[in-house]
Amino acid sequence: MLIIRNGRVIDPASGVDEYKDVYIEDGKIQALMQPGMAPGEIPGNTGSDGNAAAAEEIDAAGCIVAPGFIDTHAHFRDPGFPKKEDISTGSRAAAKGGYTSVIMMANTSPVIDSVAVLKDVLERGEKEGIHIYSAANVTLGMKGKELSDLEALAQAGARVFTDDGKPVMDASLLKEALLRAKALGLPVSLHEEDPAYITENGINAGGSAAAFLKIKGSPREAEYTMIARDLDLAVSLDAALLIQHISTKEGVELVRQAKKKNPLIAAEATPHHFSLTEDAVIRSGADAKVNPPLRTEEDRQAVITGLCDGTIAIIATDHAPHAPEEKAVQPVTAAPSGMIGLETALSLGLRELVNPGYLGMSDFLAKMTCNPAAYYHLPGGTLKEGSPADICIFDPAASWTVTDRFASRSRNSPFIGQTLPGVVRYTIAGGRIVYASEA
Repeated sequence: MLIIRNGRVIDPASGVDEYKDVYIEDGKIQALMQPGMAPGEIPGNTGSDGNAAAAEEIDAAGCIVAPGFIDTHAHFRDPGFPKKEDISTGSRAAAKGGYTSVIMMANTSPVIDSVAVLKDVLERGEKEGIHIYSAANVTLGMKGKELSDLEALAQAGARVFTDDGKPVMDASLLKEALLRAKALGLPVSLHEEDPAYITENGINAGGSAAAFLKIKGSPREAEYTMIARDLDLAVSLDAALLIQHISTKEGVELVRQAKKKNPLIAAEATPHHFSLTEDAVIRSGADAKVNPPLRTEEDRQAVITGLCDGTIAIIATDHAPHAPEEKAVQPVTAAPSGMIGLETALSLGLRELVNPGYLGMSDFLAKMTCNPAAYYHLPGGTLKEGSPADICIFDPAASWTVTDRFASRSRNSPFIGQTLPGVVRYTIAGGRIVYASEA
């Protein structure tokens, strides 16, 4: 038995926001109790001898007790790239960031387009402290020519179909994928950048960083033209489609209008796209190079507005680790795109969304918990009685300084050296403490 005492319990799924003690047993939330109840006063907490069971207790004074965070878009680089990350190091990074569930992307080596590879990563994920799920590829080999066996992959445990890193250029193939995924009750999730527009990826075209680097870069049209095409398809088919890591004001508006016609359409935003602009590339070099690229302040504000009005319902990290030597290559355009994000996501959300007053705490947490759980049909995301005891306890008033020492195997972050608000004190998954801060 575990009791979390003295914390402010915020559960967006049930609308709870009050001081409660949380009673956990057998890996589940058993009750939200009035503060200060003794173990013997807890209904049902008596053994065969009539005595109350002993309880381990966590003092959450000054902290928020929230559902464990759910990241529906992370790269653990496993199989194929253990130098960058593997399932174990990625899981530890997630737990340190308050995440209890993660959906891994499928652009690994080999890619996750077969039942054998999918079962391998899921079986290894079961050994970790948090809950590991996986995407599977829409197309065989991520080549965009032939659909994977979506039905077999769904039966083997795939939670979403995506060729993240590449768009599906063949509209007829995507139409078939949307229809087959619809029959399976699963979404398709798309990386929307048309390579025909892109001269150098990862850097916004026509802006400050491109001028500084004297390159053309990746124009906004690469994103929003693909978004427009694919939303039209999803609307016509009444199919579930998620637009990944949206970065342009035009893309946000397209999603806003499409959702009015098809509520199964969704979009995710990353912490870096609502926190940074293209100027970060000038300051941080390749550590701020991402696909799609960081764009203008107007685009950043459009992403924030989308989060505020519900156009964007999910915050996903796009955690993308790379080895230091890979990011250090010159010129910057030769370095791979992506940054790590699991350990800074909460803090960036507090700094950029909650503390300035754009989102209330419960609304912000909904985009990290119950919203992704609902869209991807995952357990967790709530503190309702009987739900999995997946919990993040964090101190919103405390702060920390980002160093190059992460739980992740990589350290490609443009936030190193910054002092950020919000410190995760405990992460609990399935009723077990999987992370506890040192202080």
